[in-house]
Order: sequence, then C-alpha cells, then structure tokens
Amino acid sequence: MKVLITGHKGQLGTALQKALSHHEVMGFDLPEVDITHRGGVFTAVASAQPDLIIHCAAYTNVDGCARDPALAYRVNGLGTQNVALAALEFGAEMLHVSTNEVFAGDRRDGYEEWMALNPINAYGRSKAAAEFYVRTILRRAYVVRTAWLYAPGGRNFIHAILNRARETGHLRVVVDEVGNPTYAQDLAQAIAQLIETHQYGVYHFVNSGACSRWAFANEILRQVGLTGVTNTPIFVADYQRASTPPPYAALHNVAGKAIGVELRPWPEALADYIKQYDKID
Repeated sequence: MKVLITGHKGQLGTALQKALSHHEVMGFDLPEVDITHRGGVFTAVASAQPDLIIHCAAYTNVDGCARDPALAYRVNGLGTQNVALAALEFGAEMLHVSTNEVFAGDRRDGYEEWMALNPINAYGRSKAAAEFYVRTILRRAYVVRTAWLYAPGGRNFIHAILNRARETGHLRVVVDEVGNPTYAQDLAQAIAQLIETHQYGVYHFVNSGACSRWAFANEILRQVGLTGVTNTPIFVADYQRASTPPPYAALHNVAGKAIGVELRPWPEALADYIKQYDKID
C-alpha cells in the first residue's frame, strides 16, 4: 500500500513511518507543503498517488488556537477539507487524526465513539470542523481520536514535569482535568492495524485507563524515582491559560476493541517511554 502522511515530521508522523515501514511510505510537511493552500495539497497528492492519506498535520497549540481562532479553523478545519478533497479527487482512502477535545468534558464516565460532539474551546471546535469535512466528503475514511499524546524527541507533558521537578523540587498540577495519556508509538501501531481492516468509521485510540494531570505527574515521578518532589493538586481555575480544557474527556475504545485493536494500559506504556528517557533530546 502507498501511504502518504501529512505532518510526517511530527511526533505521530515519525512514529507512523516506523510502524508502516512494510508499506511504501511518503510524507509532506511545512514548509514544503502548507495544507491551507489547496493547490499545493493537490499537487503533492497527485505526485504521490497514494492509496491512503494519513492526515496528522494540524495546529495543535491549544492556547495559540484560543488566541487566534481564525487561524485554528483555517489550518485544522479548512486545511483538512483540502486534504479530504484531494483524497476524493485522486481516489485515496483517508485517516484523519482527531482529539478528545471535540467533547465538552462534562461526562465523568467519559466518551464512546458515537457520542455527540460539543467542543468548548477553539482548538476543539476547529478539530470538530475537520471531522465534519472528512465525514461529509469521503465514504472511505477513518477518524481516529486520541488524547495527551507524547513521544521521544519533543516537548511534552512528561518533559515539562521532569524539568520542573528537577529544577525546583515542587510541582503544582491540575487535578480536575482527566484524560488518557497516550504513547505515540502505541497509537501508530494501532493505526497500522486499523488500516489493514478497511473498516471505516470513528475510533478512539488511547492507552487504556484514564487519570488526572495530577495523577499522571505522580506516576511520572514514581517511575523515574523522584520521590522527594512535592506535587500540590490545584484546579484548572487556579492555572491561568488562554484555552479552557474539557475537564472529563476520557475516551473509551469500543469500536477498535470490537475488531481486535486495543492499546495497553497507560502506566505500562509510560514505563517503556521512561526507559528511553536518557536517549531523548
């Protein structure tokens, strides 16, 4: 299968290139191709002639999205529309990577794949728009929602926690934001399994189990052995930021599990990641 990955230089794009090495994998990213420019997207897809486009490219700075909602919509919404139209034009399947932030986060029990979207911030609204375009333009498409993604070689929550812990010996982390920490390597493997099935639809691929940001930080500290660090729980309202995250936006993998695609528990995935920490830039 010929697979074209948008945003192939990012965390997930890099992991996907490894997970899909048995396929013919191509990719594009900024600055060579800007997904907001339809002509450039069509030219890139026409040149690649892929069987499948995996769309990872996105504006994922949630606070940046809150400060400039128009930019968020242009990149995440209309950029995805351009990719979907190119997939339609050149006869490719498409897999779009979405987020738990398309939900309001007002269900303490979390969310299954078929539940109604109701985003509460600009990032979530722009990604909900992206899902709308994919699902209305294409019949042969997957939407894969994930959450709290991390990978080696980039800035992420784990890096931030460890850097702050080692610098100050004290943390203040929110206790009322709940989600699913997800290792990019595990997500890439799940996507690799899914695309072999051709069972199109909406999927929630996250490492199993959910926790608060505060509990996630505690587990990071425990696994690294930083037992002397104080981690004070605070509320989202106490932490000033431009965007408002959904408070209880844990995802449940029901559709993937039904076809045999499951991700391991998040503490187990974190342990594998921590083993690589000394190699991370």
